[in-house]
Amino acid sequence: MKGLKQKIIWITGASSGIGEALALQLAKNGNKLILSGRNNEALLSVQEKCNKTAKAEILVFDMVDIEDHHQIAKKAWNIFGKIDVLINNAGVSQRALAMETKFAVERNLMEVNYFAPISLTKALLPYFIEQKSGHIAVVSSIAGKFGFTLRSTYAASKHALQGYFEALRLELKDVPIYVTIICPGRVLTNISFNAVQGDGKAHAKLDNGQRNGVSAAKCAQKIEKAIKNKQYEVLIGKLELIPVFLKRFCPPLFYYLIKRVKAT
Repeated sequence: MKGLKQKIIWITGASSGIGEALALQLAKNGNKLILSGRNNEALLSVQEKCNKTAKAEILVFDMVDIEDHHQIAKKAWNIFGKIDVLINNAGVSQRALAMETKFAVERNLMEVNYFAPISLTKALLPYFIEQKSGHIAVVSSIAGKFGFTLRSTYAASKHALQGYFEALRLELKDVPIYVTIICPGRVLTNISFNAVQGDGKAHAKLDNGQRNGVSAAKCAQKIEKAIKNKQYEVLIGKLELIPVFLKRFCPPLFYYLIKRVKAT
């Protein structure tokens, strides 16, 4: 596959999982990368791997520090003098019943998964508008398509992302600035390790669903292809994608079957 080339790409959540896989995939074609996350040591490791085939710089910050986003966007822009693609990948999942999830945990999930990527996007948008081009990719989830047990607030945050970025795409159509919404299903990453329980503590184990999911490398390849082709949306996964289509085309069967799907 001929991937993206000669682009300057900013990836959040780049220290592990899908973000790291994306960085390595995009580095193969010599794109210039800005790698962001909270873990400086992990980012340095990813940077070292990327720099074998491309130029990668790191920009460490916490996505929930929203008041810093305008300054962070300016720093990111000045690293290479422009940005072609922003990939909003940072996020956190959930493994808890709704009634057992503290409200503070729910609020934090919304801050990380919804408000933070929106804030960062809005901080960067003036630069895209001024250069009359840009591409925003946002990692949602198939949980943004239907609710699922133990994922109540996570699903809510991803539903919110879907609505916001679909509306933003329409508002930016004349610039043009493109928007691609990425909906992974089960991907073999550490997302379940870092998922929060009802009290905010880490789930700290690999779920069977993640263990049997598509590889992060394959997921990254599909994301790269979707961005290159300026797709509105891409679904990535295996059999877990079936409920997306069942809900659309056969709701009664969807609601019957989804109650019987194991949460892990």
